[in-house]
Amino acid sequence: MFNDNKNIILYGPPGTGKTYNTVNYAVAIVENKTFNEVKDEKYISVYKRYKEYKEEGKIEFTTFHQSYGYEEFIEGIKPKLVGDESAEELEYKIEPGIFKQFCDNAKNIKIKNGDIEVSANPTLWKVSLKGSGSNEIKDDCFKNNRIRIGWANRDKEITDESEFSTKKEKRILLDFHEEMKIGDIVLSLYDRENIDGIGVITGDAKWLDDGGHYPRSRDVQWLVTGIREYIVKINQGTTLTSSTVYRLNKIDREAINKMIEKYSINKEILVEENNSNYVFVIDEINRGNISKIFGELITLIETTKRLGKVEETTVKLPYSKTPFGVPSNVYIIGTMNSADRSIALMDTALRRRFSFVEMMPHEESLSGIKIGNIDIVKMLKTINSRIEVLFDREHTIGHAYFKPISSINNPTIDDLANIFINSIIPLMQEYFYEDYSRIQYVLGDNAKKDDLKFIKDEQINKKLFKGNPDIELPDRKYSIQTNAFYNEESYIQIYE
Repeated sequence: MFNDNKNIILYGPPGTGKTYNTVNYAVAIVENKTFNEVKDEKYISVYKRYKEYKEEGKIEFTTFHQSYGYEEFIEGIKPKLVGDESAEELEYKIEPGIFKQFCDNAKNIKIKNGDIEVSANPTLWKVSLKGSGSNEIKDDCFKNNRIRIGWANRDKEITDESEFSTKKEKRILLDFHEEMKIGDIVLSLYDRENIDGIGVITGDAKWLDDGGHYPRSRDVQWLVTGIREYIVKINQGTTLTSSTVYRLNKIDREAINKMIEKYSINKEILVEENNSNYVFVIDEINRGNISKIFGELITLIETTKRLGKVEETTVKLPYSKTPFGVPSNVYIIGTMNSADRSIALMDTALRRRFSFVEMMPHEESLSGIKIGNIDIVKMLKTINSRIEVLFDREHTIGHAYFKPISSINNPTIDDLANIFINSIIPLMQEYFYEDYSRIQYVLGDNAKKDDLKFIKDEQINKKLFKGNPDIELPDRKYSIQTNAFYNEESYIQIYE
């Protein structure tokens, strides 16, 4: 089980199955099983469940790279074009990043009331039902489970081509018709400081023929009405405005959840805590600028600082000004190619907050592969033993490079040659900075006949240069001999 191990990094040389095994780890965590229990199952069955959990929002996957930043991961201000092609306008919105959305999903309570369902990551909206206080439109909405707004003199179907008198009017109507989604939560205005209703949107926008001055409607299942709840404190000290519809970007969603739980007593509302495990996978975690991406989150991911723990810690996010903390049911799995960067060179703050699981080449997993008389296991072990001496163990070659031929019925020398030409040789060129004499040592070419060498060497004709060049000329030149890759004996003589 992983209860005390919220942050894990799988690290090792390339081709050792790090990304492959994130599937096993993620499914084991979601299902509250041990890694070995899941690993022993057929991978195709595990991967099928992995995809299902991903669709449900319980697993998320991203890859870090050099240009990845805080805005993509936590939150940022992002541009958005609105309007038609002839008159597009640029708006800027505060948008949550992939990790913040995931955490909001993980801590979101489950609300059940008949057939209604709150979305995994709902937007919170404020609506004014014919203004503040009590009135006949609000009474109708509360009684008939809906919300209603006006603009009876505008198009029934609102599009970017519709005419609007002001930008504010355009924004309100587009929000009501297009941006509000089924599963979002609406708060009904009572006055600038209080709300008197909380509901869940259950239907798309529609036109009420008998709606009079308030014909635009959406079905809403009211969870509670007739209340007086002070909203300023949980809205970052901001009072509500009379504007008909707008997003509540600053509001503390946890406080709204608690408010719903408070009023669910003695009502037909079932509120459940979200006790499911959630897994966020970060591939190539060491390729990103950790300080730039994580920001203040680097403290929040500590197990003891998670929401609900004794040392629970939250921070106020710089753009939205909302409090944010990492739920205790969120697990982070990273992968790290040790050939790119050693653990010793990793960001110290990140290294202290993660547990590391080393994944080295497992040559025995290739024992079922047969290509003529070539002993694939012995060949790879020999190559890796030589790399360890000439370089280090972090630059060995993973067994996963050879896995594709394990799924082929009766693989041939052509299949093996394809792996060496397209994967193994380029990798060693990178490792040894094209020092072909060392690559020869790794592949045993220094002791082979010329026609069996993968890397062929020839004496340099120094008479090629006129005069007496004042530089140190190499003694030999090297070339890749393609024919050798299709000769069974070339591989056998790597280890014999």
